Amino acid sequence: MTRVLIIGGYGNFGSFISRRLALENNLQLIIAGRTIGKARTLAEQINAEAEVIDIHNNLPVRLQEIKPDIVIHTSGPFQSQGYDVAEACIDCGAHYIDLADGCEFVSGITALDEKARQAGVTVVSGASSVPCLTSALIEDFKDEFQVLNAIDYGITTAQKTTRGVATTAAILSYTGQPFKTLVNGVLEDIYGWQSLRVRKYPGLGWRLLGNCNVPDLEIFPEIYPDLKTLRFYAGLELPFIHIILWGLSWFVRIGVIKNLQASAPLLLKLSFLFDWLGSANSGFHMELSGKGKNGVDKTIYFELTARNGDGPYIPCMPAILITKKLASGEIKDAGASACIGIISKQDYLEALESLDISWTER
Repeated sequence: MTRVLIIGGYGNFGSFISRRLALENNLQLIIAGRTIGKARTLAEQINAEAEVIDIHNNLPVRLQEIKPDIVIHTSGPFQSQGYDVAEACIDCGAHYIDLADGCEFVSGITALDEKARQAGVTVVSGASSVPCLTSALIEDFKDEFQVLNAIDYGITTAQKTTRGVATTAAILSYTGQPFKTLVNGVLEDIYGWQSLRVRKYPGLGWRLLGNCNVPDLEIFPEIYPDLKTLRFYAGLELPFIHIILWGLSWFVRIGVIKNLQASAPLLLKLSFLFDWLGSANSGFHMELSGKGKNGVDKTIYFELTARNGDGPYIPCMPAILITKKLASGEIKDAGASACIGIISKQDYLEALESLDISWTER
């Protein structure tokens, strides 16, 4: 039996990962977090173990006591974390997977590459929609282009989506803050949740979008040197809530508010008051543009729609698939890297087929 420790295993993302991995008969799950009661409640439902773990308190000792083979780290926000958890996993000989969406966090994980290689363990950061799904799509479609010049893509979330303080804090950490993206061949400063735009999603209607900071913006220009423009957006279902966040981003940009991250608990609580106005349907789009094999301008469109609250499960799939690959011995290479080139588009989408999720490409 492969022992899999899920830190934050009873949280929004962690609980889905836990329930899915509990179906595998070669895994022994350990649900962990700071609240043992919550860990035990879920553990009893899925025949798992439960442990108390605080990533900021005595983690190396706890890992030595629990002796996991694989650790899945779901406790964000990662924008404010270092690599203490990953290093503790390497030190105890455990493979490490996280769901980080912080640009610097994910792109910087290679600093642990040599240490992970020496320990013979695999360290994967960003096992989430970005950059795992997004890179898998690009890898699948890029051969249809002679030159791939531009990628425009984004996510629109459902109002009734499962969400917590950590996810909200991660978004607010860069709202109104500058970060760089590739525009017409030049790295330009853009601002979180600004550059307001609107897009129509199949079956969802019109949704507002704004600049979102993701690991892709730093990683993809290095992998795909022909890229001239790379724009990623995110949006909320209810227009007035999106506009409020857009307005708050200006207070940050002009310096009236230093950072919105501390207001995450309050803003999250207020957002729940309006769930009755929204749906449980979310969407994703990607447009890849450039020159086709015949030298003629070409654009490929990929659009995905998740209904009935299944949207948040999309970012959970990479951790599930990688854990299964590690447990079966399919992944043998040691080292530390962002979650790119590990999961194929076919494997990713096949894993979503049991959910209320559909997609089209043209």
